Amino acid sequence: MTILDANTTPGLAGQPSSHGPRRDAAPLLPEREPVRVLGTEAAGTVDPDLLRDLHRRLVLGRRFNQQATTLARQGSLAVYPSSTGQEACQIAAAMVLRETDWLFPTYRDTLAVMARGVAPMDVLALMRGHTHCGYDPRRYRTAPLSTPLATQACHAVGLAHAARLRAAGDPGGGHDVVALALIGDGGTSEGDFHEALTFAGVLNAPVVFLVQNNGYAISVPLARQSAAPTLAHKAVGYGITGRLVDGNDAPAVHAVLGAAVEHARSGRGPVLVEAVTYRLDAHTSADDATRYRTSEEVEAWRARDPLTLLERHLRGAGLLDDAGLAAVTAAAEELAASMRAAVARTEEPDPRSLFAHVYAEPTSQLREQAAALATRLADEAATPTTPAIPATHTEARA
Repeated sequence: MTILDANTTPGLAGQPSSHGPRRDAAPLLPEREPVRVLGTEAAGTVDPDLLRDLHRRLVLGRRFNQQATTLARQGSLAVYPSSTGQEACQIAAAMVLRETDWLFPTYRDTLAVMARGVAPMDVLALMRGHTHCGYDPRRYRTAPLSTPLATQACHAVGLAHAARLRAAGDPGGGHDVVALALIGDGGTSEGDFHEALTFAGVLNAPVVFLVQNNGYAISVPLARQSAAPTLAHKAVGYGITGRLVDGNDAPAVHAVLGAAVEHARSGRGPVLVEAVTYRLDAHTSADDATRYRTSEEVEAWRARDPLTLLERHLRGAGLLDDAGLAAVTAAAEELAASMRAAVARTEEPDPRSLFAHVYAEPTSQLREQAAALATRLADEAATPTTPAIPATHTEARA
């Protein structure tokens, strides 16, 4: 139902004080409980091949997280934000998109980027400090991984709206593009998030927002961030459809996100999906999560590990045996080995590349910084290396 102000829209009745469109909020409201598939009758209706594919991707993603965290501890990465425990959200997000769609990740969404076809070490190039982005965003239709919070939500809306304008001018050009923006629960506290939802609703842009609610914005629990019934309820205030799903239930996330993407693609408007999940590891490899959460809390969520839940279902349904698990585990180990080998053969980048691809025309500050670096590099090249002085027996013991 839509009620329009009679003062601004001739011929339509409405309350004179309504000042514009008013809509029935009921169709926009999210579910009262998160959508679940595993452990319900719906699980038996899911394509077995899809379930196996989800499981394989989860196993590979888990090993990727483990290996990347190890590389960070060894100093091969400057830092790594693990997504262990919330892999189902990222993997499902990438799977429901077409090649022509766009993904807008957060810094934690390395698995989603890899699922779009980007090589593992290209995904991690930013974490090594080697480049602003290790892959071509246009080629993979995937925006760069970056640390600013929620800015990618605005970018997603802009691209989705632009794609729709292009489609209107070229109906047969196959421009029915959907943009999917990944956001953390902490990101919903940023102004960019609200600006993005405002414009998405007003423009009716073909965009989907996936909020991965893992319980904490670094060390700040959700209860200190929002008093909303759920984060999915925030959609209603912007005239957007809200959905709520169990983020640790891989087939449920796939189903809800798939429906959301098709809802946006068909012109029915944007969708905000909240996936309730949990990061089992610390915020990053530089974080001490024991300072703000208990081991009992972590263990309670470990019992709902998305990989464990899906594997249990597959075994119970006769869709996975020891041989099948061994095969996918071996593939995961091959992935980890390839990551280690890639680190060993990667050359150090030219530090002057730091100033490339920041602005089309470098700012005065960038030019000043680039000149200072060039001077420093020249001085280092001109200064002969001083041989190390052998330590005395006493100094060596010290």
